[in-house]
Amino acid sequence: MQFPRLPDWTVYIAVVAVLVVVSLGRRENADTANRPEDEAPSEAEGALLGPVTLFDPMVTVNNPDTPFQPASGTAFSIAGDGRWVTARHVVEGCRRPALVVGDRRAVGADVRLAEKADIALMMTEGGPAALPVTAERPLRLGQRAFHPGFPQGEPGEITTRLLGREILRVRGRGARDEPVLVWAEVGRSKGLDGTLAGLSGAPAIDSRGRAIGVTIAESPRRGRVYTTAPETYGPAIRGEQRPDERVLAQDITTDNYGEVSEQLRRDLRVAQVVCLSA
Repeated sequence: MQFPRLPDWTVYIAVVAVLVVVSLGRRENADTANRPEDEAPSEAEGALLGPVTLFDPMVTVNNPDTPFQPASGTAFSIAGDGRWVTARHVVEGCRRPALVVGDRRAVGADVRLAEKADIALMMTEGGPAALPVTAERPLRLGQRAFHPGFPQGEPGEITTRLLGREILRVRGRGARDEPVLVWAEVGRSKGLDGTLAGLSGAPAIDSRGRAIGVTIAESPRRGRVYTTAPETYGPAIRGEQRPDERVLAQDITTDNYGEVSEQLRRDLRVAQVVCLSA
């Protein structure tokens, strides 16, 4: 007895279906709405991240010479006497940058821009306890970071894994070649859909609660997030946080990063940046 021969196209469809199921099963999902098992900090981490080289991939960004358009972003405290870090493009060109400290209340800040990096230092008269900062700890491919802030102008956060390095080539206003770190987004807060605009300036925090970089850009189609590299972040923050600085750190996991992020915002260690009208 012979079974009827199936058309070739049915075999192809079956193979593709199996591959899709397998790939989706392997994809990480660390949204705060889920409760994945807590993992050891070293799990899924790979080789040490190497230094900047001439062979790093390059991504080009066009920054046209157009009038400044007010936008919101995120900043984080690095010193209790009123030192904050944000992304340069959030405040560059803004005449009255400010930090939101409560309902319809904001505090004006002076700004100092980094010369060759998308980093800016904001200065206020006093501030909350600082996040510990580091630019000297070795980074590993696959290690996790958490990015609390104000995407779309609302409280929210994402988690990522380190993919490697790229060179960000900015054309137009502020033209430069800047080394950056590339991260794959693997989870976000419940209800956060679409763009991450407004998360620029947010800290990239490691599992020990240390700010290891500044979130500066996203590539939505690729699911990629870009942060500053240690080579630019280190010089920008050097000397701003004293060795005896009172800092607050907390271990972060995929189970608690939503709660930790919310606490950072409540304590104003992570705050929203706005440009006040003249």
